Amino acid sequence: MCAIFGFLDYGKKVSANTRKRLIRALSVAAESRGTDATGISYVKSGNIVTFKKAKPAHKVKLYFPRNTTAVIGHTRFTTQGSEKHNYNNHPFNGTTTDHTFALAHNGVLYNDRELRWGKHLPDTAIETDSYIAVQLIERENIVDGNSIKAMAEAVQGSFVFTILRDDNTLFLVKGDNPITLLHYPELGLYIYASTTAILTAALKAVKLAGKRVEVPVYDGDIICIDSDGKLSVSTFEQRYQDIHYRNWYSWYDYELDAGDEGYANDLLLICGCYGVAREDVELLLELGYTADEIEELLLDHDLFEQTVNEEKTRYHR
Repeated sequence: MCAIFGFLDYGKKVSANTRKRLIRALSVAAESRGTDATGISYVKSGNIVTFKKAKPAHKVKLYFPRNTTAVIGHTRFTTQGSEKHNYNNHPFNGTTTDHTFALAHNGVLYNDRELRWGKHLPDTAIETDSYIAVQLIERENIVDGNSIKAMAEAVQGSFVFTILRDDNTLFLVKGDNPITLLHYPELGLYIYASTTAILTAALKAVKLAGKRVEVPVYDGDIICIDSDGKLSVSTFEQRYQDIHYRNWYSWYDYELDAGDEGYANDLLLICGCYGVAREDVELLLELGYTADEIEELLLDHDLFEQTVNEEKTRYHR
């Protein structure tokens, strides 16, 4: 249950101080979905710069130059690859002949090893499943809608990707994980985050003038916003629109035993693959939720988080 966040200030009407406070507010609000590591990427003098640390956002000073117009960010809940090795944390950098880019991912990919073997991609010290997306784009040797489409159709799992190209072009790639994108047309500003709740909390701390409009982003969309604010939409075909994470575990020759106490134990074992803390699943079990009910909640990150928070409030836990 990681989080992505960021902005594209194509109108250049927002002050440098406001942009800095906005990223700070977004990152701290995004801690609700991950505190193991925090990172951002931006463009400086035509090159991607990435800064990340294995700390929660409120303990990290996120700096970027005053003339920065686009930032992508990530807060991490570790599911694969220890956050203590900073190379496992997001965003990740990539290189093609014409561009460098940064990529951040919210979700879990379960065919990264299969893709690396099948496409003869180079081995890497990076243990995080997300990095396969960078390697697939690098294999295409271009960062555009077509290469991103090929990547999105190759990976299997749950995902939203954000990609920042070194010309300040922003790509948002929506699988079945959540993302909310807001536009302030009078300011010439786009802001996004994994959930509306993150955006709401950040915008309470940093008040922005002018009307804001939510831009619809649907499963299978590739949103491209260039440095001048021009937005275009292309699509990709999801390989498994109704993919269930049970398949992720079956790939490791593990079978869930539904309908009994063993099934509840299985949920405790695999909850990390959903980015959900084991203690939150244990809480719901203690309060009488059935394994089937919890499984349904796990398939909707926002609903699971809302349910757990309501129960914690009710019982002062």
